[in-house]
Amino acid sequence: MAEVLILRLDAPLMSFGAPTIDNLGRTARYPSRSMLTGLFANALGWQHGEWQRLEALQSRLRWAARLDRDGEALTEYQTVDLGQPHLLTEGKAAVSWTTRGRIEERAGGPDARLGTHQRWRDHWADAHYTVAVRLEGDAEQDGVGIEDLARAVQRPMRPLFLGRKPCLPAAPLFVRLTQTPSLLLALAEEPVDWQRAGAGLRGAPELARRAWWPAGEALPAGASVFEELSVTEERDWRNQIHVGERRICHGTLTVQGPDHAPI
Repeated sequence: MAEVLILRLDAPLMSFGAPTIDNLGRTARYPSRSMLTGLFANALGWQHGEWQRLEALQSRLRWAARLDRDGEALTEYQTVDLGQPHLLTEGKAAVSWTTRGRIEERAGGPDARLGTHQRWRDHWADAHYTVAVRLEGDAEQDGVGIEDLARAVQRPMRPLFLGRKPCLPAAPLFVRLTQTPSLLLALAEEPVDWQRAGAGLRGAPELARRAWWPAGEALPAGASVFEELSVTEERDWRNQIHVGERRICHGTLTVQGPDHAPI
C-alpha cells in the first residue's frame, strides 16, 4: 500500500509542460511531471535557483491523470514590440520582461533586441482533471514527503497556477490523501465530481474516462490501454529546457458515477 495524494485540476485555462519549438508553446494533453513538480515547488515556496531540489522532487514524483471534462483547445497569440520608447535606452533595447520588479538587460543580435516578437501559447479551456500522485524513494535531497505536498497545496506559500501564470485554479486542488495499492486504482475509485465536471454526468452508474499513467502500472478492472507513448515530460531545471524520455500509457478507466459512489 502507498500513500497517494488526490488532486483536482479545474480552471478556465490550463497548460501542461511540453517542449517549446521556436516561438510555439505547445501543451500536452495530460499534466506532465515537470508541470506537477513546478506546481508543488511553488506551493512550497521554492525558488527557480534551487534546481537540485527541483530535480530531486521531479525524479521521485509518480502520477496518473484522469480526464473528467474534455475542454477545448485554445491558442493565445502574443506580441511585444521591443522597439517601444519605454523599452529603449539611447536607441537600444535595454530591458526585458521580468518579474518582481527587477530590470534585466537583453542580449542577443539586433533581431532579438529590437522589433516585434510574436509567439503562440497553447492552452486547454474549461477542462477538468483528477490526478493521483505518489512519491518514491527517500526525501534526503528535497526534504519533502507526500504529507508536505498535501499541506502545501492547501496552504500554498504563493498563488498557484496550472502551467502558466494566467492559468489560475477555479477551485481548491486538494481532494484527499488515501492509502491504495496503485495510482490507477486510486483514480478508478475516486468518483467524478459532476458539479465540476458536468451536470450531464449525474445519474450514470459508471463512466468511462480517458486516462494517462506510467507504463508498467497494474490495470484495475475496467481499464484498457489504447497506446503506449514515448514522451518528454521532465525538465532540466538548471538550464530551463525539457529533457529525457519516459514511457506512459494512454487508455480508459471505468469510474463510479457520482450518485453511485459509496459514502
